[in-house]
Amino acid sequence: MPHGTAPMSTTGSPQDRWRAAVLPGAVVICIGVGLGLRFSAADTPWSQRIWMAGLVLTGAPVVWRSIRGIFAGQFATDLVAMLAIVGAVVLAQPFAGLIIVLMQSGGEALERFAEGRASAAVRALEEAAPRQAHRMVGDTVQDLAADEVQVGDVLLVRPGELVPCDGVVVEGRSHVDTSRLTGEPIPVTATLGTRLMSGAANQEGPLTMRATALARESRYARIVELVRSAQESKAPLQRLADRYAVWFTPLTLVICGVAYLIDRDPLRVLSVLVVATPCPLILATPVAIIGGINRAARRQIIVRHGAGLEELARVTVAVFDKTGTLTVGTPRVSRVVTVDGVPERDVLRLAAAVEQGSGHLLARSVVDAATRRTVPIPTATEVVETAGRGVAGLVEHHRVAVGSRSFVAGASPALETAAATMDRSRDGLRSYVTVDGHLAGVIEFADQLRPHLDRLFAELGRLGIRRTLLLSGDQARYTEQVAAAVGIKEVRAELLPEDKVQTVRELVEGGNKVVMVGDGTNDAPALSAATVGVALAGHGGGITAEAADVVILTDDVTRVADAIRISRRALRIARQSIWAGLGLSAVAMMFAAAGYIPPAIGAVLQEAIDVTVILNALRASIGPNGQ
Repeated sequence: MPHGTAPMSTTGSPQDRWRAAVLPGAVVICIGVGLGLRFSAADTPWSQRIWMAGLVLTGAPVVWRSIRGIFAGQFATDLVAMLAIVGAVVLAQPFAGLIIVLMQSGGEALERFAEGRASAAVRALEEAAPRQAHRMVGDTVQDLAADEVQVGDVLLVRPGELVPCDGVVVEGRSHVDTSRLTGEPIPVTATLGTRLMSGAANQEGPLTMRATALARESRYARIVELVRSAQESKAPLQRLADRYAVWFTPLTLVICGVAYLIDRDPLRVLSVLVVATPCPLILATPVAIIGGINRAARRQIIVRHGAGLEELARVTVAVFDKTGTLTVGTPRVSRVVTVDGVPERDVLRLAAAVEQGSGHLLARSVVDAATRRTVPIPTATEVVETAGRGVAGLVEHHRVAVGSRSFVAGASPALETAAATMDRSRDGLRSYVTVDGHLAGVIEFADQLRPHLDRLFAELGRLGIRRTLLLSGDQARYTEQVAAAVGIKEVRAELLPEDKVQTVRELVEGGNKVVMVGDGTNDAPALSAATVGVALAGHGGGITAEAADVVILTDDVTRVADAIRISRRALRIARQSIWAGLGLSAVAMMFAAAGYIPPAIGAVLQEAIDVTVILNALRASIGPNGQ
């Protein structure tokens, strides 16, 4: 929002609304009528009348916005500009006044451009919510809206559909993708008694569930409400320029008073106001911020608004989600353990052969692993897949089965014993491979760390990030392993989305400037609650990006350090420009107060100062090496 602009409130008492809308308008109208009576006099040249009319027409909106800001308690950078414009009209100095209007309006336009559009996170979440449900009544299936589901209803969830509300499985077997809600990439096996969360996606077989909560009270609805409340609770940002205006504006008014006391000449006061008009404040910050935003965009980092860039430059605490942020986010084959001397390549080759036709996430990982290791994959026949359990087929005249322990070992006590032995010696996710009824090996899966994380955290330390935390909905043991691998000391595991929000809020309320980095829908509330939310859109996409202030378009978390570095340089250049501009303006004010600078010359001098400030601020759009 431009400095000094108060949003038109639709709430509050009638007296507040009257003050915010009617009173400023009445003040401007009275000023306009008075000036119109003065300059309609016969002794005023027509050229002067035209210039004055132009000043009144273009200056009135600036004065209007400034007065509205004053009545709203906002005494920002444009207060001096407003006084200069009014003084130029009253003292018939249209040239000086028009230059101030040009600079003020241009600065507001630049700031609106830097601010960008508001986040549509809540709307995007609501649009992606489950919409339809299928209620089972006897042997019939009734279609209805998800909002119409009642607790106790028996619902059918078909493959590919979203779970409409929280519930429990009463019939069927499938895998359910909960990554939007928990951030964990591995699908959950859903069988009798499994609890389902609204917003999870059924992948394979049909499931029958009993609703245990209304849609508006289910997990997905709570995530939407968390994002909404997090955004509403954010404190308004005091802009960089306004912090300088707090002391510069009173100083200007004091010098105006001294100038008037010297010889009671109002033109001296106007001269001081003209050269003191804080165009360095109005222009330097948005120009530098736009430059920083443009430079970040060239690195495929989208800063959604100028406030995000300002706040990113001040962060001191970094909070990271685990899955999909510090890790790749999809399970990959970590190793193949063989039995009785069976070659590792043979186990992987035979398993990939029967897995080729499966759409299961782990099946794709097996095929990918064989491809990466240049293992030739033969053709399988008579392939039969049991949803959520495993797949079997005939490969080179051998009966091969790949799947869960119960799937491959159920028909043989010897296989069950061998599989149980493997389970006792190893943790984690695995698939068992049998050949002709004998256990041939176990394929183990794990999420992989992203490359160059050591470089990322070393760079964050150099940039002044004094504290890093890892938050995850995953098990504590594995989360701690990831944290130790990347050098993070503080770990919070087994968290729900509301737990992540609470952690971030506690950090912010403790006076920290917090950057939260995440990639999944479950991270959206915490991104909204942080000082700055950074989303990895290359993995998580739409809704997470809408909740964030900064969006990294590539699947590269190391760009977080680039974003902080660019923002800090942009803000440093903005401060340099502000100090240089205000210093030159202060010198010019002294000469104007002494009567050496008339208003018109002061306006031209202020323009020269503005050009200097803008040229320096433009350096933010290029890197130190000209990039």
